[in-house]
Amino acid sequence: MGEVSSNTLIAPRFLFRFAVPVARRDPIWKDGGVELDDSYRLLKLAELDAGTLDHERGCADVRMAWASEGLLFNVRVEGKKQPLWCRDSRLEDSDGLQVWIDTRATLNIHRASRFCHRYAFLPAGGGRGQAEPVADQLLINRARENARPIRPHELQVASRVTASGYWLAAFVPAAALGGYDPQQHRQLGFTYAIFDREFGMQTFATGPAFPFDEDPTCWAQLDLVS
Repeated sequence: MGEVSSNTLIAPRFLFRFAVPVARRDPIWKDGGVELDDSYRLLKLAELDAGTLDHERGCADVRMAWASEGLLFNVRVEGKKQPLWCRDSRLEDSDGLQVWIDTRATLNIHRASRFCHRYAFLPAGGGRGQAEPVADQLLINRARENARPIRPHELQVASRVTASGYWLAAFVPAAALGGYDPQQHRQLGFTYAIFDREFGMQTFATGPAFPFDEDPTCWAQLDLVS
């Protein structure tokens, strides 16, 4: 592939509809989290935008697995020189992971349905001294219908924070994913955003120039493979 011109106005990711395989893992969760190996690493689609105005630095290693019990995410960020900024009272502004999941993978609707979910996971920011990891639900702007509100502690999260970064494990159980049925529906609509005040934002299907936070047509397709 030839080098993309630096004056490209449309990010290459926007020109394609991606279908990305995600492998199964059993067991999918345990106390303290589950660490996924290299075979579960998600492609860094943002690298396709290299040389464009929308190119992102890409600070995080993101991995994902599925099982009938739910979806598991791993995030690792290294090389930080500034401390994390995480607050459970300001989820959208905090360093960490946000995911958008459409259990019906419609991908042709501009406003989220009740099958579309948004969750935030922070490596710190909760508990005494704001040292505990945080998991919570966020609403999707302009949604035609909101997903079911989750119960407290329904999501699972674990983290290890160091002076130079963090490792995060986040689990979304099937009960928190309305319409999740991997036996009948092996495709998901999906995107993520890693927020980091030092490194900037890292996204999956489309970058911050597009309304990926509210428009499911900006998401990619995940294929749940065995």
